[in-house]
Amino acid sequence: MKLENLRPVEGSTHRQKRIGRGEGSGHGGTSTRGHKGDKQHSGFRIKRGFEGGQMPLQRRIPKYGFKNINRVEYRAINLDVLQTLIDNNKVTDRIAPEDLVKNGYASKNDLIKILGRGEIKAKVEVIAHKFSNSAIEAIQNAGGTVVTI
Repeated sequence: MKLENLRPVEGSTHRQKRIGRGEGSGHGGTSTRGHKGDKQHSGFRIKRGFEGGQMPLQRRIPKYGFKNINRVEYRAINLDVLQTLIDNNKVTDRIAPEDLVKNGYASKNDLIKILGRGEIKAKVEVIAHKFSNSAIEAIQNAGGTVVTI
């Protein structure tokens, strides 16, 4: 064994050919980047949706509709859901948003609107962010009260 015969163990080195180290290396000049254009420069990153200068798909298809930025989204809860909570002894005389969150009918940041599907038989105080007219009427006819937050 001689010094000039020593070689690294197979798989121990991962170095690829060094680029941009002169013409003699075989990778000088343009340093494997071709000629001219965005791709030859450092820091080039293709934009998502770029189609080589062709008009991108998201700009070719027609736009439609309207998105109201002031829209307020409510979690709809019907009277039959409230009656189910009462029947299962989950609530007694007061139904608040926390009770609906605790029982899995809403998330903690949801705004809650009570709607009038079904019927409610118990006399309860219902607290929510909004009520439909039919829900208010049904709750009051059952002897309950409506509180808007």
